[in-house]
Amino acid sequence: MTIKRYGAGEKGAGGQPLPFARAVEAAGWLYVSGQVAMDKGEIIGGGIVAESRKAIENMIAILKEAGYGLEDVVRVGVWLDDPRDFWSFNGVYAEYFGAHPPARACVQSSMMVDCKVEVDCVAYRADRA
Repeated sequence: MTIKRYGAGEKGAGGQPLPFARAVEAAGWLYVSGQVAMDKGEIIGGGIVAESRKAIENMIAILKEAGYGLEDVVRVGVWLDDPRDFWSFNGVYAEYFGAHPPARACVQSSMMVDCKVEVDCVAYRADRA
């Protein structure tokens, strides 16, 4: 089995090396690391709706880079800083996943950076197994 890493060895805010890959692919499975609403090393701000869109778009960009799409996503993990943002996040989430959503977990968690939401996902393509 071949394991492919996407974005390993990249640098984060302040030029610090990140000790993880953006995604790892093995036997048709793609595991995408948690994404926040970051653009050029900075959190975009703008509230939960704007941050949710950017975090999901960042996740989609990694999926596309690896040759996967939203239709391949089987599970999403969501961390919200404030549980009162749950319904606003769900509204944005539904825009992307529509009538065929993947399995999902959503929890409240203090964030490591000053953001409101983080998302990760697992995708699968049988033709890449």
